Amino acid sequence: MSNDKDFDNAKELDDICDECKKEDESVTQNLILTGFKICKSCRVSKTIFPI
Repeated sequence: MSNDKDFDNAKELDDICDECKKEDESVTQNLILTGFKICKSCRVSKTIFPI
């Protein structure tokens, strides 16, 4: 059962942005800081245009 949980955690930390689907190392950093799986580019876009 713990293997399934480890797999889910590894899948969550795959560095792929939920918005643009590109791989970026800032995705994991933003996930830890904000709770959202977004890259730094999408984070800036969401900050400027929060729609």
